[in-house]
Amino acid sequence: MNTAPAVTDAAGHDAAMLLAIEQAQRVKGKTYPNPPVGAVVLDRDGRVVGVGGTGPTGEAHAEVVALRRAGELAAGGTVVVTLEPCNHHGRTPPCVDALLAAGVAKVAYAVEDPNPEAAGGAARLAAAGVQVLAGVQADAVIAGPLREWLHKQRTGLPHVTWKYATSIDGRSAAADGSSQWITSEAARADLHRRRAAADAIVVGTGTVLIDDPTLTARLPDGTLADRQPLRVVVGQREISADAHVLNDDSRTMVIRTHDPAEVLRALSDRTDVLLEGGPTLAGAFLRAGAIDRILAYVAPILLGGPITAVDDVGVPSIARALRWRFDTVEPIGPDLLLSLVPH
Repeated sequence: MNTAPAVTDAAGHDAAMLLAIEQAQRVKGKTYPNPPVGAVVLDRDGRVVGVGGTGPTGEAHAEVVALRRAGELAAGGTVVVTLEPCNHHGRTPPCVDALLAAGVAKVAYAVEDPNPEAAGGAARLAAAGVQVLAGVQADAVIAGPLREWLHKQRTGLPHVTWKYATSIDGRSAAADGSSQWITSEAARADLHRRRAAADAIVVGTGTVLIDDPTLTARLPDGTLADRQPLRVVVGQREISADAHVLNDDSRTMVIRTHDPAEVLRALSDRTDVLLEGGPTLAGAFLRAGAIDRILAYVAPILLGGPITAVDDVGVPSIARALRWRFDTVEPIGPDLLLSLVPH
């Protein structure tokens, strides 16, 4: 017997949307080029009877997955979904068709679909007599599973997250150049999870020549994750044919430029890009205004010395500092993960 708590008010819709966000986060990185969407079906009494996330390209969208799991219990119920249901024929039929066929009474969604080809689902549902509620937990969805996809829809370019690990005094390596490992195993596991959800990882030739990284996404047991991001090496210097970044673990693209604009144009078919290069590449992207988010893994150690996470960013005085604001601050093992967005 279903003993889930009933959802009968706005607060209940918020709770159901948080569950839908969890579903969306689970499929993040697996739906490209479609957005990572999550959905929850509530029966007439407000009980959760189906959940789902969008599948890989050509497979069912979140609403359809959740409706299939709910079966006949969806009739007269509510569907809570992170993105406005689509209203167009692509590789799959419109989600609005499935919602109407299921006989749902209400649809609550977080974010309006900015894609004109897919939008219009809310209006069609309302015209058919379905109650529609928009904007439920919109901020959480915009800052969460749809962050990168919405950026791509607005700009036509991938969303760039600069990730780095640092000591509490801002050093990315000790004076002798050693940096393995500044942060904890828990922090590194978190990074590998994010890599598996990203479309590409970007580093410079300097990082390849000095560190010889593999740039793969790995599971906690050290094995390769099922999904691997594209590895991107930028710069003019030659790298060895034996470099780990050129092995068969994933595909690799070499871009002969340091210009962030050219790099992003070359990656314009991607949505979520992790910038993991050294201080020179990070400085170039910051000077160009090409970073949309910073993820700083900060370890409670002091290193001193001259090796910092970023080189010159074109700031001559404190008055010209690049201003960012904290998005979230999260403890990960003994470390902190700081997420920042432009001020």
